[in-house]
Amino acid sequence: MSNKPKPITITYKGRSFGIAVLTAAQLLIGTIHIIFGFLLLASEESIIKTTAAYDFYTVAFGTLVLVFTLFIWQGKKLGWVGTIVVSVFVSVVDALTVLNLPSIPGIPKFAAPTEIGYSIIVVVYLLQSRVRKKYLG
Repeated sequence: MSNKPKPITITYKGRSFGIAVLTAAQLLIGTIHIIFGFLLLASEESIIKTTAAYDFYTVAFGTLVLVFTLFIWQGKKLGWVGTIVVSVFVSVVDALTVLNLPSIPGIPKFAAPTEIGYSIIVVVYLLQSRVRKKYLG
């Protein structure tokens, strides 16, 4: 018999600490993108030069992040899959922008490295075997 102590697991409302942190971060990011997107759509002049395509993209991205975050919190497979798909999509689109290749017009280059880094962290976290098993069974 092994007398190994059980590892301490930090949870919040029955969710792992990682899922709670991911949910909080995604809620913040989704909300910021929706607000920022609508502000861009509503104003003719802004601090950064964007296009209507980018403005709509920002609102759509924020909305998808919030929807998939709700599903992640509920432990649903759709939340896991959707979050990975959106994160990979954002990474690809931002990488194309940084490399001056065709992408969504108006994406600001200064934001791309941060969004790519964050998206990679999210995907790596969600692909961990213990997290993947929780959502994919």
